[in-house]
Amino acid sequence: MIEKTVYLEGIDPLDLYGVNNSMYEKIKSFFPKLRLVARGDEIKVLGELSEIERFESALNLMIGYHQKYGRLTEANLVNIMDDTATAQLALNENDDDVIAYGNNGRSIRARTVNQRRMTDEFKANDLLFAVGPAGTGKTYTAIALAVAAFKTKAVKKIILTRPAVEAGEKLGFLPGDLKEKLDPYLQPLYDALHDMIPPKKLADLMDAGTIQIAPLAYMRGRTLDNAFVILDEAQNATVSQLKMFLTRMGRSAKFIVTGDLTQIDLPQKSQSGLSATIQILKDIEGISVIRFDQRDFIRHPLVKDIVDAFEKQEKTE
Repeated sequence: MIEKTVYLEGIDPLDLYGVNNSMYEKIKSFFPKLRLVARGDEIKVLGELSEIERFESALNLMIGYHQKYGRLTEANLVNIMDDTATAQLALNENDDDVIAYGNNGRSIRARTVNQRRMTDEFKANDLLFAVGPAGTGKTYTAIALAVAAFKTKAVKKIILTRPAVEAGEKLGFLPGDLKEKLDPYLQPLYDALHDMIPPKKLADLMDAGTIQIAPLAYMRGRTLDNAFVILDEAQNATVSQLKMFLTRMGRSAKFIVTGDLTQIDLPQKSQSGLSATIQILKDIEGISVIRFDQRDFIRHPLVKDIVDAFEKQEKTE
């Protein structure tokens, strides 16, 4: 007998458990050999490994059904349990531009022309460069692709990194140890992950080192096998730093590099190695460059006008 905690991902617990736990009781009836205890987005399961695996497989089908059709009734449960093979085939049908499902069942989609191109190019290439203005969804799309690859076991870990460049603040004057100093700088990466993975499970994965967030300098000397690795804010890396990072790529790895060449925080903009690196690697098969532009803005409509205004000002200087 073993005990395992199963985390609900991609569905609101209420949609699975039903009113007054009616759906939950129905689910329990299909697994009389297991002891199930549900608390929020966690279900503790006690029983034989084979039965636990059968439960997890059925649970994934139930969640997938709700994600695809927006409903899950007791009749649906019966159909899923009676014919799991047919249910699996139905869920495998094309679901348009969905990349992954976040917490509470929210679908994360490629919403713009270059986000869709990024998801397509990812299937055919092991290294992507996604370059363009802030607010176009480069990093968010990259993290969604990483989470999707991890959930389907295409990779064994996710590594997110940024150059630790001080953008107007001196890290030495901030309180705390190195991790506490850097965490606010890495917060956008945490925010995206929190949208896609339940908080308790995310904490467990980070504690285990399965998901890692670290400054770029921490990549030196490593070989990253079976990993999905994202370098964010790459415009703040030099050519030598980018070379160091890219040569960390191990077997069965996927790399995505994102950056905005209009927001370089290095002491001298000429130190940025992103544009030069793209030029050096442009003719290598297996590498793709996606250039995001004004068609991809997904923030407030004013963001596009603000970016345009600053670009006009810079051209006059």
